[in-house]
Amino acid sequence: MPKRYDSSLQAGTTVSQAQNAVNKLHYAVSQAMSHPNAQTIVQAEQRLAHTEQAMKQAELSLGGQGFELAQEMFIEEKERLYSLQNQHRQREK
Repeated sequence: MPKRYDSSLQAGTTVSQAQNAVNKLHYAVSQAMSHPNAQTIVQAEQRLAHTEQAMKQAELSLGGQGFELAQEMFIEEKERLYSLQNQHRQREK
């Protein structure tokens, strides 16, 4: 079961939407790590692009502590995806 990031933020806010996007990114990266193939990696990359947009909206709209938590989670997932991409490229060589 994928790790879920808990939040005390109200549903529907821009920050909670960003955190939901990070949760979806976590799931997509976890799937790609479990089943590393071109399709799952592309899906995770697409989810990353969507999450980046949600993070930008949250930062512009609200900022603050809730955004900082989402930002930390986002960076962690981004690093996981980049590591997976590098591993996948190495295997293709």
